[in-house]
Amino acid sequence: MAIEQTLILVKPDGLIKSLTGNVISRLSEAKLTIMGAKVVRVSRELAIKHYEHLQDKPFFEELIQYIMGDVHKTYRVLALVYQGEDAITKIRDVVGHTDPEQANPVSIRGAYGRVTRAGVFENVVHASSSAEDAEKEIKLWFMPEEIVEDLYPVKEITINEVKKLVWA
Repeated sequence: MAIEQTLILVKPDGLIKSLTGNVISRLSEAKLTIMGAKVVRVSRELAIKHYEHLQDKPFFEELIQYIMGDVHKTYRVLALVYQGEDAITKIRDVVGHTDPEQANPVSIRGAYGRVTRAGVFENVVHASSSAEDAEKEIKLWFMPEEIVEDLYPVKEITINEVKKLVWA
């Protein structure tokens, strides 16, 4: 069994329904270690990069609006990185099938997801589907200093004249 990392996103529908605690409790059943966690306001650029593999699908724009929070009018996503033996498979078992109607009823998506009358899949969470996707997604959603260990090779750089927000 290999030590793997995986990205989990609690999507806007999960946050607006106050399911964060339930989702994290369910994820803990996989007996993995949380390596990073943060709440993110998803920019259009981030959404497009995250779903670039689906850009040719007819539902692409709807997906972008959904992850950005426009559909639910809440502009937050909880991003989590978990690590452990067979993390991807374990997490995907807990979260269930992408389509809530096909998901095991005891999975996160089976218990909390729904398909709206408009045909929108509210599936509460995203989970990486492979080690390659996990690495790409983790690097997209997190900077190295936001994760408690170096999961992937890092380098130190010096950047001049970078504007940064600090507390006033």
